Amino acid sequence: MPLLRLGVSLQPRWPLDDGGSVLRAARHAEDLGFDHVAVGNRLLDSGFGLDTDPLVLLAAVAGATTHLRLLTSVLVAPYYPALVLANQAATLDVVSGGRLILGVGTGWNPDEFNAVGVPPKERGARTDDHLAAARALWTRRPADFDGPFTTLRAARLGVPPVTPGGPPVWVGGNSDAALRRALRFGDGWYGTGADPAMVTDVRRRLHELATDAGEADHLILASAAFLTPPGIPAAVSPPGRPLGGATPTAASVTDDLGRLAEAGLTACTMWLPVTAEHVGEAMEWIAAEVAPQLA
Repeated sequence: MPLLRLGVSLQPRWPLDDGGSVLRAARHAEDLGFDHVAVGNRLLDSGFGLDTDPLVLLAAVAGATTHLRLLTSVLVAPYYPALVLANQAATLDVVSGGRLILGVGTGWNPDEFNAVGVPPKERGARTDDHLAAARALWTRRPADFDGPFTTLRAARLGVPPVTPGGPPVWVGGNSDAALRRALRFGDGWYGTGADPAMVTDVRRRLHELATDAGEADHLILASAAFLTPPGIPAAVSPPGRPLGGATPTAASVTDDLGRLAEAGLTACTMWLPVTAEHVGEAMEWIAAEVAPQLA
């Protein structure tokens, strides 16, 4: 079976009177052997769990762990001015020792776009602009850049990234525009609830959209997956097909992950729709019952 790296989302709504609980969960994930933890990007209360700033929270996780990779899943690029995005990501890349994976997307929430003063119709163009400007700032000192929303002249980023070329960028989305964005700016593609057919289709479309024969081959394919381990109550309904089916077992989950790996997926983030008190138990089940079958 091809290697499949497993991560876990820190999405459940953690108790506000115990800010250290999410950091303890991240340390537990590292101790259990998970590859990465992931944090989403919501500015307003979603009703689905943790709605913190991903870069701020992952900076705290970086200080609480030693080798766990840190994934934004996904950061909404249009919310952040390009220079701010580039500097914050480079800062986290430095303080984490190169462990940041910058998962990015265009976003969708009209209330949040209105609140930050960004027209939703510009979200795709702004994402392209910000990623191109960030890459220029990460790779050139000084950097000049002319885009529709960002202009730089002899700019020297305050914190050069420790990762050559900047932190790896995983681009989310299934549209042709998103796949072109992954080919142009990304080191990987990041899906949500992908099944083997979707992964196969994305691979095909990436090769069709690529302008160079080898352009698509260098991209990592990754996705979030929804899992409620047996015996653990779900706090919310998963927003997609649950991994392992409606009544998952270690065998059914392992089979689903194996088929994803055979289709070309190399990293999978477990989104656990459970309460914070059950996250440790859920991670322990995955580490004991599923991960050894994938080795």
